[in-house]
Amino acid sequence: MEIFPGISVNPDIRFGKPCLAGTRIDVATVLNALASGDSIEEVKETYQLTDEQVLSALRYAAHVAAHLPPAVRQAP
Repeated sequence: MEIFPGISVNPDIRFGKPCLAGTRIDVATVLNALASGDSIEEVKETYQLTDEQVLSALRYAAHVAAHLPPAVRQAP
């Protein structure tokens, strides 16, 4: 089931984690690679992805981050 443009969830694939549609590559794998310093080109080559797929992972992450409340609140 597509939950966001280019992102799907299937309980039988990657334990139901959000994945790039049509692949078994989860969004977290792409984000972790980029956060670790890999370039977009390196991520594309390593996981055989397109520019659009990598951007879909980033767009989805930005969407989730923009809509979740902070995990920790500051003490009064």
